[in-house]
Amino acid sequence: MRRACAVLLAALVALGLLSAPAAAGPPARARAKHPLVVTGYALPGLKASVLRRDRHALDIVGADGLSVKADGSGVTSSNAALRRLKRLAHRRGLRAELLVNNYAGSLGDFDPVRVSRLLGSKAHRGAAVRRLVRTVRREKWDGVTVDLEAMRRRDRDGLVAFVRELRAALPRRVELSMDLGARTSIRQYRDAGFDLRRLARHVDRMVLMTYDQHGPGWSGPGPIGAIPWQRRTMKVLLGRVPRARVDLGIAGYGYTWPTSGTGHTVSPRRARAMVEADGATAVWHPKIGEWSTELSDGTVMWWSDARSYRRRLAVARDLRVHGVALWVLGTADPLP
Repeated sequence: MRRACAVLLAALVALGLLSAPAAAGPPARARAKHPLVVTGYALPGLKASVLRRDRHALDIVGADGLSVKADGSGVTSSNAALRRLKRLAHRRGLRAELLVNNYAGSLGDFDPVRVSRLLGSKAHRGAAVRRLVRTVRREKWDGVTVDLEAMRRRDRDGLVAFVRELRAALPRRVELSMDLGARTSIRQYRDAGFDLRRLARHVDRMVLMTYDQHGPGWSGPGPIGAIPWQRRTMKVLLGRVPRARVDLGIAGYGYTWPTSGTGHTVSPRRARAMVEADGATAVWHPKIGEWSTELSDGTVMWWSDARSYRRRLAVARDLRVHGVALWVLGTADPLP
């Protein structure tokens, strides 16, 4: 979902947020607790203590773990870490959704080649659909999230076919959602392989990833996802997709921009510690809804924390959308 995926994995390890699998527990159905449905994305090694801490504010746990195969011939198998995460979610009375993406560790980014190989072949799409349906039925997942990125205009028809075939094959009780990178025009969506009107016929929910507006490696310093930009990108999507089927994506992390070398992802906790250790001053930007600072060595940092999260809950309520989706549990601040 995200350019932040690889660096977040490293950050989670460094912060001690990855742990060994825990014992299984009985599943439970989700409870309707919030005016907004709240999804928290999670990496497979998430500590059980994070879900104990945040369960009061969650409805769905999105488990990031399945990938498109390098040759596009299908998707990878589930594993013990993913099944553990599903059990942890069910134990806390939360829904568990399985996320499939085209992220390639060898590239450190989403792979446009493998996704085109998948979407451009009826046989490859069929193999992926069969694997996903078998996994969902056998492991009792509550939903599937399709997070395919770095696509091109030529992938549009294949993507529509894939979600149509997947929706038809999944049990009706299983929700099918899709993650989309935030864009400011319909043309940009088309160029990126998304036909919003046709996709909306087959997916139950669309999550607009309104983050990574700025980041090291693709832009100069700036907000992770400024509120005015988020509103602008949501307006474009809501022109094609009913608001009752749209979630607002929320960042739970930040980035650094050093004067030399490559920046990296930081958790809100780490950002505050860096500010304190440096003797710098953190500045809250009310209109943007994020923090920034400049350290004594010239490093610029922007991050989104619990205060930022609360502001975006208000934005989502104002827009009257279905819910919000946070990237990523464990790195983000505790949920209010």
